[in-house]
Amino acid sequence: MTTRIRKVAVLGAGVMGSGIAAHLANSGVRALLLDIVPPKAAPGEDTASKAFRNKFAQGALANLRKAKPSPIVSEQVLAAIEVGNLEDDLARLGECDWIIEVVKEDLAVKQALFAKVEKHARKDAIISSNTSGLSIVGMTEGRGAEFKKNFLVTHFFNPVRYMKLLELVAGQETNPEVVKTVHKFGEEVLGKGIVYGKDTTNFIANRIGVYGMMRTISEMQKTEMSIEEVDKIFGPAMGRPKSAVFRTADIVGLDTFTHVAKNCYDTLTHDEERDVFAAPDFLQKMVEKGMLGDKTGGGFYKKDRASGGKDILALDLKSLEYRPQAKVRFDSLGAAKDIENVKERVASVMNADDKAGKFAERVTLDVLAYSSRRIPEIADDLVNVDRGVRWGFGWDLGPFEVWDAYGVQKGVERMKALGLKPAAWVEEMLAKGRTSFYGVQDGRDTYWDIPSKSVKPVQENARTFRVEYLKRGNKKITGNDSASLWDMGDGATLLEFHSKMNSIDDDIIAMMNTALDETEKNFKGLVIGNDGSNFSAGANIMAMLMAAKSEDFDSIRKMASAFQAANQRMRYSPVPVVTAPFNLTLGGGAEVTMGGNAVQASAELYMGLVEVGVGLIPGGGGTMMLLRNVFGAYAADKDFDALPFLKKVFLAIGTAKVATSAEEAREFGFLSQQDGITGNRDFLLSDAKSRVLGLANGGFRPPRPTRFRLPGPNGAATIDMMLYDMQLNNQISAHDRKIAQKLARVLSGGDTSPSVLVTEEKLLELEMEAFLSLIGEEKTQDRMMFMLEKGKPLRN
Repeated sequence: MTTRIRKVAVLGAGVMGSGIAAHLANSGVRALLLDIVPPKAAPGEDTASKAFRNKFAQGALANLRKAKPSPIVSEQVLAAIEVGNLEDDLARLGECDWIIEVVKEDLAVKQALFAKVEKHARKDAIISSNTSGLSIVGMTEGRGAEFKKNFLVTHFFNPVRYMKLLELVAGQETNPEVVKTVHKFGEEVLGKGIVYGKDTTNFIANRIGVYGMMRTISEMQKTEMSIEEVDKIFGPAMGRPKSAVFRTADIVGLDTFTHVAKNCYDTLTHDEERDVFAAPDFLQKMVEKGMLGDKTGGGFYKKDRASGGKDILALDLKSLEYRPQAKVRFDSLGAAKDIENVKERVASVMNADDKAGKFAERVTLDVLAYSSRRIPEIADDLVNVDRGVRWGFGWDLGPFEVWDAYGVQKGVERMKALGLKPAAWVEEMLAKGRTSFYGVQDGRDTYWDIPSKSVKPVQENARTFRVEYLKRGNKKITGNDSASLWDMGDGATLLEFHSKMNSIDDDIIAMMNTALDETEKNFKGLVIGNDGSNFSAGANIMAMLMAAKSEDFDSIRKMASAFQAANQRMRYSPVPVVTAPFNLTLGGGAEVTMGGNAVQASAELYMGLVEVGVGLIPGGGGTMMLLRNVFGAYAADKDFDALPFLKKVFLAIGTAKVATSAEEAREFGFLSQQDGITGNRDFLLSDAKSRVLGLANGGFRPPRPTRFRLPGPNGAATIDMMLYDMQLNNQISAHDRKIAQKLARVLSGGDTSPSVLVTEEKLLELEMEAFLSLIGEEKTQDRMMFMLEKGKPLRN
């Protein structure tokens, strides 16, 4: 059996197959993408040519470039995907360690393909199907013992890059080593959350998730709720994605959604709630009319052509006509907005007395009772069920975590009052004196194990690391309102931001210095990272705007200078500093990231210096740091023309470019080639700790400060010629040009010439001068205000 997976064949180049191939390439794995030869040719097409025979796979590759949200982390990764077809290229399966079948959900089609695969695959190759509902026994019928030993189901979720879930289902004859190999590869290389399902229809996530959606639909018809009301209730207020119920169905496609539900209805004849999976009339009519959601331009929602697509119309389920959306207001949802803790928020909605609260409670308790009755049918334990639904449907809490938040005992009592039936094991657990499904023991998560009727530790990879574990272990060294310093063990410390949106403020800057004092004295190295939803969304605009409005420029200068100094101190401290950014890492967050000695970034990183969006330029050293990254070893080199480098930095900052992945952040210059990328966010802090200890134990020395050979006023004038043209053509406003001129002056080194070397300090002074002059401008203050109120940039 193969132990290392280096090359993977993906058979089937539809949305799902090409998405899997793209994500393999994202993760640095070579992929061979094959599809059928087109059944008929257009006039004049040469049917013997490679271009014709590989047309479907080649077309899928072209679509990967255009798809939104992008399935690829960078245009560059497409070089790792080769294409071919299922007739000419089957012999090439011999090059592959893993072969994934992603053809249409038709048993006969899959069986015929596996017969061919068996002839060409290596004896030790792993073979899997991405089916969502067909049985392993049926798919492997007629295959040899060796094939069955290496066969399993690997069910990815769409879009593959963004959905964390990978469901693994082993057959009766699957070799446990094969499952172990795919688990390790899926988790550590592809960054997936692994869940073990059983060979039952639609496995875990779709069985529970689709049941929940169908249950919601039948309940809304009884209570006469509108689709926008339901989506408002089952969105963030209940710890669900913004797409809630109906928007999710539009994204997935109503044909796919009804297919999954029908599959449940047709095959789950023993399921006591089978009728819930029967599609209501309006859903069948919508599919017949081709109202399939996003792919056909309209499903439950549709862009209003009259408003140029700005307004979104909602469907009236009785008439199947579109109408303007009604404003949804419920007291319970209004109150929930201010509750940050998701468990408390969900409980507050379910306990509310208004229509929304009652609806949320009724539907949710039904889904919880149903989930409890599905163990051990679909999974062996509640952890797999919770993870499946969380990772596959984007819920913040799985069913049993929701039940814990509501109260297990209370849930059982309310279910009975509503005529719902929780599984017997839940009452057995309560009778044993255990009042929640999850708990904490010795700092680690535990869960109630049903077969043994006892508490067991939740299994997780040894690389999983959370600040939460340090909190439980009382590892806090010191802290204030916005940041804390933790002892990670083995000589590493962790600086955690926890202000609102982790935005940079005076407290964070103070704690950056305290963290260095403490680490330099008693530890080997410092990591900067956190467990939040985003690394840091930038500086606190509100505080800066208030100071600017009251003309307190002194305190703004103090804060910005202190932030520049803290970032510089991190870079040149005698102990190594590793930053661990993920998700939104904007403005000041990007400056902290670039201020360390090395970065260990999450693959999903949205990083940029976006200050021009509020009429400013970076003020924490960002201009100098990006110059330093982009010029690299050649900053002082006489033989290099500085202008192309300058232009790259100027455009990155001047157009507020945001990298949409860690790979792209490398291409923009925010990260270097040496910086690390972690595919699985759960491992980010542990990887950053390994990196900082590696630096410390390898004889770390702080780098030498960079000196730059910059063009001075000539460079700024060259850039301004471009700006002049843009202003003439109404591409930018006068204020845009003013901001860009100040940025150009900083980047070209102020009043210097190429014969003089500019120091980092000098660039920081120039940056500070430009930053302060801009924040005093009325138009900039208007931009800051607009961003705070509307959440988008103002062009004035």
